[in-house]
Amino acid sequence: MAEFREALLSASFTADGLLDLLGPTAYAALARSEAVPALRATRGGSPLETLVRLFLLQRPVPAAAAAAALPGGGLLDGLLADGWLTAEGDGLRATVDVRPYADEVAGLPSADAWVVSDLGCAVGGAGGIGSGRTAAGVERRDLVLGVGGASTTLANLTVRRPVREVLDLGSGSGVQALHAARHAQRVTATDLNPRALHFTRLTAALSGFDQVETAEGSLYEPVGDRRFDLIVSNPPFVISPAGRFTYRDGGMVGDELCRSVVRGAAAHLAPGGYCQLLANWQHVKGEDWHDRLAGWVAGTGLDAWVVQREVQDVAQYAELWLRDGGDHRGEEYAARYEEWLDGFEAAGVEGIGFGWITLRASGAAEPVVRIEEWPHPVEQPLGPHIEEWFARQDFLRTHDDAGLLAARYLLADEVVQEQIGDPGSEDPEHVVLRHNRGMRRATKVDTVGAGFVGVCDGTLAAGEIVDAIAQLLGEDAAQLRGRVPESLRLLTEQGFVEPVR
Repeated sequence: MAEFREALLSASFTADGLLDLLGPTAYAALARSEAVPALRATRGGSPLETLVRLFLLQRPVPAAAAAAALPGGGLLDGLLADGWLTAEGDGLRATVDVRPYADEVAGLPSADAWVVSDLGCAVGGAGGIGSGRTAAGVERRDLVLGVGGASTTLANLTVRRPVREVLDLGSGSGVQALHAARHAQRVTATDLNPRALHFTRLTAALSGFDQVETAEGSLYEPVGDRRFDLIVSNPPFVISPAGRFTYRDGGMVGDELCRSVVRGAAAHLAPGGYCQLLANWQHVKGEDWHDRLAGWVAGTGLDAWVVQREVQDVAQYAELWLRDGGDHRGEEYAARYEEWLDGFEAAGVEGIGFGWITLRASGAAEPVVRIEEWPHPVEQPLGPHIEEWFARQDFLRTHDDAGLLAARYLLADEVVQEQIGDPGSEDPEHVVLRHNRGMRRATKVDTVGAGFVGVCDGTLAAGEIVDAIAQLLGEDAAQLRGRVPESLRLLTEQGFVEPVR
């Protein structure tokens, strides 16, 4: 593996090298599973072009070109013997997808890494899962995906800090384990699919990490009663009528698999630990989806922040995953479509929500549970902002109104004020504070709120600022002190002001 890694680095078969070779147009097309622009850009026969054609475009290459791209020490023979490559006519063809990956972790410099997965596997690709050439003898249900939009979203959401133990639950090709290995002493990757664990080990070894171990089994069963500082999961969250694909279908009724990940986290989180996952949940007729998600968290003793990013109606949802499974190309498409709709109708499901869930073992007697819908753009990576949000919850639950007024605050970076009203009017109808970082929230404030945040430089206590505003406006200071804490809690929770600790 070390020799293979050195050959890839020597040829600049890295994320940066790939972008330099292909250019932005072909690079973006490749991300959409469109190979033609990349094929046009790799006609020269250099080692990098050969590796791109071999491992990314899944095209046969001349044996001599492969030997030049993978030189020295019997590396090519070893890859053939281990099944990474196979002979085809006078050339060689890859049996796996080896994809350069810019392993970026907040607070650490970017590192070169590679993700190993099955050929022809891309969520939402033009042909569906396994529509291209795949390894001989591998059932479609057991195929292992590489890097996709969901995996990068979760990686960007994850709280990154030095920790001892991380659990990657449902590791697939090992993308989350790869990130976790950058800041953890030990990473345990679990999956129900032994082929997925094999690819996780390959991904970790090729990227130079030896602290990743694997364990086969469902959900938390492989780790017994062990506890972790961080649990990450991009689980098979698709709510489907049958468990046809291990990588995406949970094999449980409805959204029970995602609920089980949430419910089981409490028994496996170390004090202060985080559990972060992507999830789908059902919108059931006659039931508020907020209540459904609150029920998942109830009784766990964990703080929770649930964000719904999107809702699809049942027809859209079925069409998305039927395309992903390649069913849109078959004669059974209509029958399978009916099967999905029948299942949703029987369960009273009107839509499917998608979003992310963050849990934390704070140990608080009264856990904070926030469940909200936020379809608007956010700034990635969001992990640092998520960690700050939970830290602010600790502050808010330990400060009553008097404590809030006694504390000092700083205006957060990149908060701007917008005044909205009729052109030429002397006073605005209302004032909006807009945050250009993190969740990019906006909130209306009154004159007092706008004046308050404008002088939050950490030198004066909030109560002192309120007293000064009351004197300036000619209002009763005691009455104003009674009104301010409610809005101050909102401004603090949403990150417009930061308490000075």
